[in-house]
Amino acid sequence: MLSKLNGTNKIVGAKQVKRALNSQEVEAVFIANDADNKVINEIKEICIGKQIQVIYVDNMKKLGDACGIDVNAATAALLK
Repeated sequence: MLSKLNGTNKIVGAKQVKRALNSQEVEAVFIANDADNKVINEIKEICIGKQIQVIYVDNMKKLGDACGIDVNAATAALLK
């Protein structure tokens, strides 16, 4: 599933993921295990409430690499 983040149908970053979750566009959310809880707790709660699949990734570097960006990523989402 992580390999799907290589495509163009994704968003990266907590603010963008929250916005997409509120507009019903998200198929799955990826969260790095080492991300700050302050950043990801609200995203987790929204996913549970909307029954959106959450996929945990080992660390922020691995998630950033999977998204094809040069920086670490705490969260990303695969869009419908």
